[in-house]
Amino acid sequence: MPLLMLVAASAAVAGAARRTPVPAPLLLVAVGLLASYVPGVPEYALDPGIVLPLLLPPLLHTAALDSSYLDLRANIRPVALLSVGYVLFATLAVGWVAYLVVPGMPLTAALVLGAVVAPPDAVAATAIARRLGLPSRITTILQGESLVNDATAITAYKVALAAAVGEGATWGEGLREFAVASVGGVAVGLLLMVPLHWLRTHLREPLLQNTLSLLIPFAAYAAAEEVEASGVLAVVVVGLYLGHRSWQVDFATRLQEAAVWRMVAFVLESAVFALIGLQLPVVMRGLGTGLGQAALWYASAVFAAVVAARFVWVFPATFLPRALSARIREREPDTTWKAPLVVGWAGMRGVVSLAIAFSIPETTHGGQPFPARNLVLFLTFTTVIGTLVVQGLTLPPLIRRLRLPAPDPSAVTLAEAQAQSEASQAAERRLDELLADPRNTLPEPLADRLRSVLERRRNAVWERLGAVNELSGESADDIYRRLAREVIGAEREVFVRLRDARRIDDEMLRSLLRRLDLEEAAAYREEMEP
Repeated sequence: MPLLMLVAASAAVAGAARRTPVPAPLLLVAVGLLASYVPGVPEYALDPGIVLPLLLPPLLHTAALDSSYLDLRANIRPVALLSVGYVLFATLAVGWVAYLVVPGMPLTAALVLGAVVAPPDAVAATAIARRLGLPSRITTILQGESLVNDATAITAYKVALAAAVGEGATWGEGLREFAVASVGGVAVGLLLMVPLHWLRTHLREPLLQNTLSLLIPFAAYAAAEEVEASGVLAVVVVGLYLGHRSWQVDFATRLQEAAVWRMVAFVLESAVFALIGLQLPVVMRGLGTGLGQAALWYASAVFAAVVAARFVWVFPATFLPRALSARIREREPDTTWKAPLVVGWAGMRGVVSLAIAFSIPETTHGGQPFPARNLVLFLTFTTVIGTLVVQGLTLPPLIRRLRLPAPDPSAVTLAEAQAQSEASQAAERRLDELLADPRNTLPEPLADRLRSVLERRRNAVWERLGAVNELSGESADDIYRRLAREVIGAEREVFVRLRDARRIDDEMLRSLLRRLDLEEAAAYREEMEP
């Protein structure tokens, strides 16, 4: 029952957030914080054994499916500098600040804290970026960073934790573990992606294909973790490959898969951000009452270090390679200070940081209590909340104030129209070839219908660039789609009336309605985009 309450309430809040200017992650965290004080609300403690293997893989898989492999490859340098270089830098910088600020905190425990809060959230920044229409390159960099940085942070955390609990880890051992985890995770993903894609394309039943799709991220994560490699990287590699090759899967599977993964991502993201706010009682109970104002000072210092470290890394990582390489300057001629400012401020932390923090053991190998464990949990919680609230609330007005060049709708429509025109011409040539074969002889009305469908598809996008109706303000394409919905609705009403009169049965009704649904979905595909 508590789980059902969490899912239902978080979904309701996320749905309500779509009608407000506040991004859903922020509203969910705020509601979670308030709900944690309400009597009778169950206590939800984050279990790393659930969050990391059960929640993280599907969220990463969804993000990877929606990402562009080609765009990520074109921006591999800034993505790598952020997802690997920045995370390691943040681990050291934040850890050093915590070591200096918190009296009695060992350097190893401080580095554990640094690794825990190093990775920006895989969902929050990209969700806000998509909503605000950031330039495509910035969105790609943020998405690429969020796909890989968790793997870097988890590996850095394992190395720092080994030193903190007394396993005697050295820098050499840490580098070896990082190399094994990263190379191994990529290798597992490369080994799995081709057979998984082959299986997807050879299963003929869409339900089986989508069942496989739901299992893929968990299988990839578990397989990599079984050989002590990075499950995060395995999931990302498989997801990028399957997304890049999704056109080879039949249309029914793509339609179902898109709907299924949108629903899964919506439910998981909503529950995850609500869970962040609901952790307040757990964290405060562990902290106790002895620290008082000192804990707030430590939290402020760590938060400031997290924010400052990102800017200290992002600006040199943006401009130093351009200063050293003429080739990079030619490829990125329009880079200004605005882009790294947005990337630097889009460093919200999330549930992965909290999950890693909760996985810190209670004791060291010597049986002693882990140094400052409860304080590390508290500082992680305040950092996550601080970045989500402060940066999350100010990022949208910052982007609007900077007036970054958003994608030009006319240019996008023009590119789509040109692509559709080339495809329609190829389709018409192929149709003429097929109709010339006596085995494909069709009555002239049916042949004309095929040609008219191609012509309609080609002209629809061009019409969006044309003039609008003076009375309604709609383009010809808008009017066509509205009228198509009206006539489809009229057909639907007749089918239902015939079913109610027992002239057709429910099975036939469902078949007829599905046909109309597909036609309506094709006409209104732009409105169905998330």
